[in-house]
Amino acid sequence: MSNAIGMVEFTSIARGIYVADQMVKISNVEIITAASTCPGKYIAIVHGDVASVQDSVAIGERMAEDYLVDSLIIPNVSPAVFPAITGTTMPDRIQALGIIESFSLATMILAADAILKTADVQALELRLGNGIGGKAYFTFTGDVAAVETSIEAGKAVAEEKGLLVNAEVIASVSDRLIPCLF
Repeated sequence: MSNAIGMVEFTSIARGIYVADQMVKISNVEIITAASTCPGKYIAIVHGDVASVQDSVAIGERMAEDYLVDSLIIPNVSPAVFPAITGTTMPDRIQALGIIESFSLATMILAADAILKTADVQALELRLGNGIGGKAYFTFTGDVAAVETSIEAGKAVAEEKGLLVNAEVIASVSDRLIPCLF
């Protein structure tokens, strides 16, 4: 079962591409995304069964050498994280909006997973580094109470790592803002 996710972040794009290739050749994982991010970093995100993801990330960490920034493994990730990373989520309607921002890509994936597991909310987008100076943010929707509860869970993850930038809840989103969210 492909319920685990792993990520390795590199300071070198060239090393990142090389290592991402090795991560999928040596372990039975699939790439969710492998791409350059701002400011000139590279990430490889894979999914598969827990043991395969653990092997793949371990290979990535070892082969990254001095180019390793961060890594993560989430053994039982919320399935809603995958489409949020690839930007393929489209909820039926936007209710309250939660926005959380971090200095770390890995931390934001961990926070998004915690948010999605805390209350009945829907992921909108998990933006990882591109066009935002290497930061990351996650947007999601649900009723006001669910969004507020989930924001607290996400903040706890990011604050524990000392990498929270900000978090906001909009109880009633303007119809004129909604098209800008996608």
